[in-house]
Amino acid sequence: MNYIKITKENIDKEHICCAMSGKQSLAKKEWLKGRFSDGLVFYRSEERGKCFIEYIPAENAWVPVEADGYLYINCMWVAGSMKGHGYADDLLSECIRDANEKGKEGICILCAEGRKREFLADPKFLAYKGFKTADISDCGINLTYLPLKPNAEPPKFKSCAKHPQINEKGFTLYYTDQCPFTFYWVPKVQEAAKEHGIPLKVIHITDKETARNVPAPVTTYALFKDGSFLTQSIQSDKKFLALAGITE
Repeated sequence: MNYIKITKENIDKEHICCAMSGKQSLAKKEWLKGRFSDGLVFYRSEERGKCFIEYIPAENAWVPVEADGYLYINCMWVAGSMKGHGYADDLLSECIRDANEKGKEGICILCAEGRKREFLADPKFLAYKGFKTADISDCGINLTYLPLKPNAEPPKFKSCAKHPQINEKGFTLYYTDQCPFTFYWVPKVQEAAKEHGIPLKVIHITDKETARNVPAPVTTYALFKDGSFLTQSIQSDKKFLALAGITE
């Protein structure tokens, strides 16, 4: 398998795996363009498909973590028929090589406690590759890390991410343009909520500082209900209605 590094010079002509065309892809590409100057790396398979890794210096990551000197993996995805060929090893190895070359303390990434959750890394794969648990949010999302230097200090969640809670009734949704699927589904969820009279407050995060203070460990998509964190899984309109107790 050959791999391609997406840069500001080639991004307009290259696909980005998780959204290959249309307005979704454009929204994600615009988000990426704004992050390249912060050190973001997007590395994908030459073959079209969902096989890529996206990472950034943790100081510039859009998540509430304290991980100075680390690289933070936004997303690593190998899907469908591309599984089982060692591509995840290839992608992670490239990130490790880059981290060592840049003198980083280590690498960190989010996963779910005990099991694979949507839009989070596989904890079994991470454990197999030597990742350790650095911190655990009250909602069961873990911050894991791979130290690359002796005595590297483990990263940790900021308090707002470790204890995700807000003072809002009804549903509250925080999201960014980091994942192209939010561009498609968030408006549909808003329409469904309006149509059924469901209280829904939507907060579109458009800058790093705000993202680093979101009251949840995941900022790409964080849905709350009556003040409590509900899910990081991007909801379709039908799934959202089911969470609200409405079946159609």
